[in-house]
Amino acid sequence: MKLFTRLLVATTAAVATLAHAGQPSEVGDLPAVHSRYATVDGVRIFYREAGHSSLPHIVLLHGFPSSSHMYRKLIPLLATRFHVIAPDYPGFGHSDMPAPTEYRYTFDRLATTMDRFLQAVGVARYVLYMQDYGGPVGLRIAAAHPQRVAGLVAQNANAYDEGLSPEVMKVLRPLWAQRTPDTEAPVRGFFTLEATRGQYTAGARHPEALDPDAWVFDQALLDRPGNHEVQLSLLADYGSNVSLYPQWQRYLRKHQPAMLIAWGRGDPFFLEAGAHAYLRDVPGARLVLLDTGHFALEEEAPRVAREIIATFAGGQVP
Repeated sequence: MKLFTRLLVATTAAVATLAHAGQPSEVGDLPAVHSRYATVDGVRIFYREAGHSSLPHIVLLHGFPSSSHMYRKLIPLLATRFHVIAPDYPGFGHSDMPAPTEYRYTFDRLATTMDRFLQAVGVARYVLYMQDYGGPVGLRIAAAHPQRVAGLVAQNANAYDEGLSPEVMKVLRPLWAQRTPDTEAPVRGFFTLEATRGQYTAGARHPEALDPDAWVFDQALLDRPGNHEVQLSLLADYGSNVSLYPQWQRYLRKHQPAMLIAWGRGDPFFLEAGAHAYLRDVPGARLVLLDTGHFALEEEAPRVAREIIATFAGGQVP
């Protein structure tokens, strides 16, 4: 008993010493992340919110096949310097999933809904963080309303032909030309657990250290009845994004937004060349190449948070 008491006293003293040094006190300092809903265009939109509303706004636009869940590591790191808003698109995450007969799943429609969502939640000027699908959604909003954009973060969000993987395009282009059961069949391969896991692990620096809950959660939502039709509609429309690349590039050249390009260089879908291409139009942008893959935040959330704060908030992660 005396030995136990001495060990308890010694442990308590060690913890007190660490607390005095400021180490454990940081554990409870991360802001709370709230789950909220807003109804836009008749669709109930789920979003995550953190940080005081008086801070500069940053909007996190997610990719396929994920949702705002992909930002779970980043949101608390940004919320001491930003008011963070991370919505789920219709048909994704915790947002409503109306049938394609009730909601037209195109990138134009997603961008319109997200634009109206931002107006509904009272966010008038913001930094847009764009990943994967977030690129075509965010660049549509930015090009339509350049005065609202305080800055852009392109994280594996492509806007240049050279960033497109030839292998992936070989599967998608027939679907863009004509949507038939034959052109849909190869694309349905993107909806399997193997493909979803591969989006996270391909190019990752330490695949064995990734949290498998990320792709299991995504897959569970992909496997909901009717969701494959939602995703097929968007993939069939993806060619509209490629057609708009010249328009988005003109927007970038004309407005020269403050910009951070944070790119997982092992991404097999959007190639590193697509990251460098942004510098042609926004030569003052900051390019950060990350030794990871498509979902870079799984391994590099602290690094990306530091880069965002340094670029748009003039500081470092506390």
